[in-house]
Amino acid sequence: MLKIYTYKNCDSCRKAIRYLQSNEVAFKEHPIRETPPTKTELQKMLQFLNGDLRRLFNTSGQDYRSLGLKDKLPSMKEKEAFELLSQNGNLVKRPFALSASWGLVGFKEEVWREKIQA
Repeated sequence: MLKIYTYKNCDSCRKAIRYLQSNEVAFKEHPIRETPPTKTELQKMLQFLNGDLRRLFNTSGQDYRSLGLKDKLPSMKEKEAFELLSQNGNLVKRPFALSASWGLVGFKEEVWREKIQA
């Protein structure tokens, strides 16, 4: 079953949930701030994102800016990044959707359609 991490005030998250519901996709929703993805889930997502660590981060978020991650991220080790992300759901790009065979961050309907219908 698809596992999706969302934030209630996030427009992209609401669009993703509406899309899943309208296409009758079974999913389990998790609040990303209260229960961020685990390090194992982050590692799995990173593989689906072809190792692009930056794509795991909510680069437009206040926490990202206040921690100065724009400058730190290029030299950051995966272990350190996973530690930050697994402890602070505000840092994670959302929605964060993970299935057994694919993973997506952010919501672009055409990309989601391609993955879900595959």
